[in-house]
Amino acid sequence: MIDPASQTPLVATYDDLIDQLLALDADLTATVEQAGPVLDRVHPRFRRSAANMLQYLALRERDIRQLQIALADLGLSSLGRAEAHVQDSVRAVIGVLHALAGREWAPPATAASPAGAPVSLLEGQALLEEHTDALLGPGSITREARIMVTSATELADDVDQLAAMLDAGMNVLRINCAHDSAPVWARMIDSLREAEARTGHPCRIIMDLAGPKLRTGPVVGKVPVIKWRPQRDAFGHIVSPARIWLAPEGVPAPGPAAATLPMPAAWLESLNYGDHIRFTDTRKAARHLTASAREGEGWWATSLQTSYVAPGTELEVRERHGKTARVGEFPEAAGYLTLHAGDRLIVTRSLEPGISAQEAEDGSLIPARIGCTLPEVFDAAKPGERILFDDGKIEGVIREVDANAGTLTVEITRARDGGARLRGEKGINLPDTDLALSALTAKDLADLPFVVEHADMIDFSFVSHASDVESLQNHLTALGGKRPGIVLKIETRRAFERLPEIVLAAMREETAGIMIARGDLAVEVGWERLAEIQEEILWLAEAAHLPVIWATQVLESLAQTGLPSRSEITDAAMGERAECVMLNKGPHIVEAIAVLDSILTRMESHQSKKRALLRRLRSWSADLAKAGMPEAAPAS
Repeated sequence: MIDPASQTPLVATYDDLIDQLLALDADLTATVEQAGPVLDRVHPRFRRSAANMLQYLALRERDIRQLQIALADLGLSSLGRAEAHVQDSVRAVIGVLHALAGREWAPPATAASPAGAPVSLLEGQALLEEHTDALLGPGSITREARIMVTSATELADDVDQLAAMLDAGMNVLRINCAHDSAPVWARMIDSLREAEARTGHPCRIIMDLAGPKLRTGPVVGKVPVIKWRPQRDAFGHIVSPARIWLAPEGVPAPGPAAATLPMPAAWLESLNYGDHIRFTDTRKAARHLTASAREGEGWWATSLQTSYVAPGTELEVRERHGKTARVGEFPEAAGYLTLHAGDRLIVTRSLEPGISAQEAEDGSLIPARIGCTLPEVFDAAKPGERILFDDGKIEGVIREVDANAGTLTVEITRARDGGARLRGEKGINLPDTDLALSALTAKDLADLPFVVEHADMIDFSFVSHASDVESLQNHLTALGGKRPGIVLKIETRRAFERLPEIVLAAMREETAGIMIARGDLAVEVGWERLAEIQEEILWLAEAAHLPVIWATQVLESLAQTGLPSRSEITDAAMGERAECVMLNKGPHIVEAIAVLDSILTRMESHQSKKRALLRRLRSWSADLAKAGMPEAAPAS
């Protein structure tokens, strides 16, 4: 690239680069001209943004890495940060190259089109900010990125907690329509409005439509057994006995209890302080309790022995031989299937309770069975396609499909060492299966009038095709009134693959955005690809000037336990490149909001999207004296 004799760039090099960039510029112009009918359908607010997104896709259809290296070698923009202003960036470089070659150049006049002139660098940033404010509301004084928090049920009647969340930095409250009901949602909103008035902090509301539930069916419950044991020290000596609550069924323990045994009221009335109660536990071990205190309708008893007790166990008062009673029924323990790599699992259309693998009379093994909540799966799935359960903890491959019988035979290919437990109501992912499934369910349509009346945004779950967006738009038109913004919740591989056409459909609205639901998306595309996929979504959204919500497990440990992990702090910092970061609910949510607010505020002074911001660096100094380092010793 450089003439070694003169150390100056060769004019022929400029000509070559100019030719490549002029060809690229012509392609970008043609892309917009050919997309006229598509751009005509986009809301006027988004037309230039939609054109820029299409030009970004055209740019990324070619490999320009060698061109980038050549431009960087000349100290010019390598187009690596051109997402928000694609054609303007290309033309800026063309202009500089002409100037370096000693020529004049002016961009061609823009032909009349729905998109108008290419978006400039400053306009790209302004459009993104405008669209973000319209959807998510204004940012805080100290930071631009918004903080979204998922509402817990108990917040419906807790104005104090909501006010604390607003004071800590919450900007958007998310209500998940898969949980609770309209009366509870209404109380959440009323409490939020009261908290807003109290704190002076405004807050937008996003309501998450539940979408179709692709989950496992119920599993036969396990035999309920209650275990207790006394507390021992490091040497095995008993420090304190186990406290057992004996009471009529439905009477809760008035304090901490190692176990609660439902017993007949008449038998309890006959007990006296100090009575010894004998029984044989499920291991055929002789055990006893000591009646220690009467409280209300029940008795406290103590035990110095580890015991296993099932319903029907007979308790006898030793002091009054023959005074016996049987332990009542316990709530049925939730059932589960234990699956290992190599196991066969039958997934059924029937939602009869699932069962574990069993040995047949002839000695063969009958595979475990479990139901699937969506019958459409059995018409769409094909042998060889992957199937994942419980957020990807268990992975398998479909080996046989019997649509008539409504069964899938699955070979488990990955499960934790020692076996993984699969319970009912756990998610199922079919990343390779093209499900002809509407993203809007009957429940969603029933919830939609409430959502339209109260929400600023609709979080559109399980969207996978432009037709899903069009269906939602048609229902919004039929309902009339205000139109909440549409947030595309990208959680499946199909949605990612079709993202440009889905985005163009959403751009027919006045406000729109994208949520990267990283948990489900990781299961669908594979954990090793998640980082790459989320980057590509961020790039496309920036090209479309659409705000992005960075979701799933941000500061999860902090919100749940009060103590963050090192990796999740780094993850939260990466979320600064989005316009909004979502936290889930948890007992330490106020602390999590405050920490996230601090992280985002600090990171915004260092980075904007992919661009590093070189503010004054206070951590070190080139002046070694100021840096507190000893001066170099003089040479001897």
